[in-house]
Amino acid sequence: MTDTATQPKINGHADPQVTLLKATTQPEPDTTPTDPETEAVDRPDNPLADWLTAPDLPVLPYWARSWKSITANTTALGRVCAWHTRYHALRIPKYAVRMTLLAFKGAWRALHGLWPTLTAHDQTAPVHALRAQVKARPEDIELAAQYALAHRQRTLTRRWRWGAAATAVAATTIGWHLAPPLLQAGMTLAAAIPLAHLGRGDDVQLLDNPTPPLRVDMTAQQLNDSLRASGLLKAGKDDDGPRVTCVMGPVRDGRGWSVIFDLPKGGGKTAADVLAKRTTIAAELGVDEIQVIAARVRAAGGGHAGRVSMWVADDDPYLGEPNPSPLVKLDKFSVWEPIPFGQDARGTRITVPIMWQSLFFGGLPRRGKTFTQRLMTAAGLLDPYVRHYIADGKGGADWMPMKAVAHRLVMGAEDDAVEALKAMLKELLTEMERRFVLLRGLPVSVCPEGKLTPAIVEKYNLPVIFVTIDELQEYFTAMEKDDRDQVINDLCRIARRGPAAGFVSNFASQRPDAESVPTKLREIITLRYCTQVVDQTSSDMVLGKGKATQGADASVLSEEHKGTGVLVTGPASFVTVRADFLAGPAFAELCQRGRALRQKHNQLTGDAIADVTAAAEQVGFTIAPVLSDCLTVMRHTARLHTVDLLQRLENLDEDYGDWDAERLARELETAGVKRTTKQVNISNKNLAGYRREDLEAAVPPELLDAR
Repeated sequence: MTDTATQPKINGHADPQVTLLKATTQPEPDTTPTDPETEAVDRPDNPLADWLTAPDLPVLPYWARSWKSITANTTALGRVCAWHTRYHALRIPKYAVRMTLLAFKGAWRALHGLWPTLTAHDQTAPVHALRAQVKARPEDIELAAQYALAHRQRTLTRRWRWGAAATAVAATTIGWHLAPPLLQAGMTLAAAIPLAHLGRGDDVQLLDNPTPPLRVDMTAQQLNDSLRASGLLKAGKDDDGPRVTCVMGPVRDGRGWSVIFDLPKGGGKTAADVLAKRTTIAAELGVDEIQVIAARVRAAGGGHAGRVSMWVADDDPYLGEPNPSPLVKLDKFSVWEPIPFGQDARGTRITVPIMWQSLFFGGLPRRGKTFTQRLMTAAGLLDPYVRHYIADGKGGADWMPMKAVAHRLVMGAEDDAVEALKAMLKELLTEMERRFVLLRGLPVSVCPEGKLTPAIVEKYNLPVIFVTIDELQEYFTAMEKDDRDQVINDLCRIARRGPAAGFVSNFASQRPDAESVPTKLREIITLRYCTQVVDQTSSDMVLGKGKATQGADASVLSEEHKGTGVLVTGPASFVTVRADFLAGPAFAELCQRGRALRQKHNQLTGDAIADVTAAAEQVGFTIAPVLSDCLTVMRHTARLHTVDLLQRLENLDEDYGDWDAERLARELETAGVKRTTKQVNISNKNLAGYRREDLEAAVPPELLDAR
């Protein structure tokens, strides 16, 4: 008897193709019933056991086990029907001409087929035979009489058959002439369709045979052929040999084909080998590798080391209009909940839990890396009990809106910005140690695991701290070795110990080699996301060593896959995600909402309080953009030479590239800046420059008082 309790599960159901038999060496159980009311149905002495044991098999087919799957397949059916309707509707004129020609051809065939009937061909042969006999024996009167009778019968048959045909044609013509136009068209079509069908024969089709809108038509044979060509299955005689066992499918699944299969035993191949051969398999299936989504089915899902789940999309699943972030429509959000991040190839919503985690974003420039990194920060903006520490090594406009919220905001990688970064890290380490002392002193009933909790956050005013650093390599390359080593050690301490104290590290860099982002820092990051890179080596630098061979390879992405990357959430867990889109204006609006939330909960702290431009924007006062930008780039220094100020402004916005000292002075003077001195001394260099005090003096006093 089958032990259904130990059968491997597939999607929550037992695998019908795999049966585990009870060991024959198992000792015979005691069949003496102890309690008839609780006796097991599957006892070996129960004669009704086989009849009463319900099979552990799915009742519904795979595609009908969820409402989402039913909806997806129904939508796919509707899409196919709509496509066929459009296809044939556009060819109606062509079909009309073809039908007309085939109808004439069919009419000729019909007349040719009816001619023997109309001419009584079946009676002609006997008449001809009798006429020949009469010519041979003209004296035979009886034979002459038979011939005359047969000839007369044939003539009568011809007359009534031709008369019937003529009457039918005349009646049809008169009826068609007297009918209204719509009925005339129907009568014509009713006659033309069978005639066209008769005229087409066996080799001509009345309608074109369209190719369905499926770029992939997967079959079990095609799957086996592709695996065999990839070297995953042994080849036999006449291309025959071991085959995979399709546990499910191939079946239509949304906008693609889905299949779960087991590799044959004895071949020495595993699911990991299939993932490593994804590109070759895609080529054999006739699709791009980005369309092949393959994953190993783990034991928790009823799988094993040789079971693979594969979904092949009809087209590139990561193209099209970007998906707007749902955060834009939210009034408030708790970072203790998973953050909405994006969608996978099948359109499934992907969320990322970030508490007790650290994150790393990597990839080529202008592939959406910073936009994706900002999604995490945007979620924190809507939680008033999140304190932001931001450092942007590029010093551009991407993170400028955070001046309204950030407790600390470091812009650029110049000397003063590097010093500000070092000071920020020292402040973070001090705060981290202070929190650990406080958490250790709390009773177990309040802090059961020695970690931060939502209750502790509000009661002891210990907000979750987001440590966000973009373009990390810019800081490392701008530092001397000793400073660089110290900063790396500080970041490692924060990423390693900080999560327990409520610190969430969020770092981003371009290709993170050992020089730009050291391995000791990258290896302690738990969540990683990589947009397009140039090769598998670069992909592994971001996602982890050996991830590309497991299928987590960001190098297969192309230039069109902006905002799409590979997300690694564990040693063997990854997914290619099309991240939600959060435009710059929407992010700036979220920053203003985050500032209002923090003011409401008395959580606005640090640099955000002292930022005059953020205070002006909140009350609706407009500060000249050049004045606001100058205050932003001078936030870490009290004075700056004009040449350096122009350089920083250009880093912030490329439009400043055409500005010179005279235009800058003219625009600032128009904005209300009155310079107390035109020369500033920095590092014993007395050159033309500006003082931050002079710039702030151009801001209305009521804004300074309201900070």
